[in-house]
Amino acid sequence: MPHIPLPEQLPGITGLLEYRLDTAMPIRELTQILLRGESTLSQGERELIAALTSARNCTNFCEAAHTKAADLLLGEDETALAVKRDIETAPISEKMKALLQIASLTQQNGKDVTPEAVARAREAGATDHEIHDTVLITALFCLYNKYVDGLATVAPTDPAFYQMLGERITGRGYVRPPGGYPVSTSNAVTMTR
Repeated sequence: MPHIPLPEQLPGITGLLEYRLDTAMPIRELTQILLRGESTLSQGERELIAALTSARNCTNFCEAAHTKAADLLLGEDETALAVKRDIETAPISEKMKALLQIASLTQQNGKDVTPEAVARAREAGATDHEIHDTVLITALFCLYNKYVDGLATVAPTDPAFYQMLGERITGRGYVRPPGGYPVSTSNAVTMTR
């Protein structure tokens, strides 16, 4: 049960963002820029960073949502799962392996990112912009994960919910829908923390 009253029909981060629209706006804008803006990393690759970070932080809602978004953007459901299991054996480029290792280090502690990890990424073809964005996406999702967990939001257990959410994320991005969200939902979802 959330520590503060949140709209029941808006689990996870969505209810928190609706709770404080003034603080939500800049967070949503930053997320939209980082995950949907112009980049030499594909949207699917950027969602992998979000999914990996959320998995390592054990934040069920964010992990499920961004794994599904990555799956939809990559057109398959094996890569995100493989990345979360073992970055080094996942079917991704050497550049993405190096960037995801930087994300993994950042998630643990920003000071854990070593010159060697950055050099590996550069040697694999990563640009300074890609290295920057990898760290910033990771830091942003650490914020989201702590926000969701710190206020004890609930997460649906129904995979159909995350399919719908993944489609919404990949279709509309991270902007709030005009007029906000519906007051109630006809779809019953089973919730868990």
